Amino acid sequence: MAATHDTAEPTRRDILFLATGAVGAVGVAAAIWPFIDQMNPDASTLALASIEVDVSAIEPGQSMTAKWRGKPVTIRNRTEQEIEAAKAVPLSDLIDTASRNANLPDGSEATDANRAVDGKENLIVMVSVCTHLGCIPLGQQGDFGGWFCPCHGSHYDTAGRIRKGPAPENLHIPVYSFVSDTRIKIG
Repeated sequence: MAATHDTAEPTRRDILFLATGAVGAVGVAAAIWPFIDQMNPDASTLALASIEVDVSAIEPGQSMTAKWRGKPVTIRNRTEQEIEAAKAVPLSDLIDTASRNANLPDGSEATDANRAVDGKENLIVMVSVCTHLGCIPLGQQGDFGGWFCPCHGSHYDTAGRIRKGPAPENLHIPVYSFVSDTRIKIG
């Protein structure tokens, strides 16, 4: 028995079915779009995605704090003595040997050079939230002259690396870059 193929021309009913299906699909897409679109972050969140900070007024030995994504970010202009003290610390003395620097690949060592930008070693930028329980550490304090979290006793050095106390990780370094010699873009 030979197979028969339907070679008849489409009828008006076939065209109406196709048109009705296409209009229905467009209608469903138009109806669900507001539900999908409302899941996007609002304008105030997007505005905080990155900030620019003028660091020209920070003298050596001073710090400033900026707010980025609802978190405090400390920018410190370290003195030569603070930089040398941070460079002299062997990795074996650190609790956390990972750099925690979002500008570098995962697994980078927590050397002082990996915690700052090459050529701008004096400026260190860190999210100032203790990695133990989220407290805000105090600057230029503690046993190592860096940051001290009085809530639970975590001590960080001048490169923001945990040296003593319950905090498991170094202070995190956000993605940042120098827009000019005096401006930093965080985020």
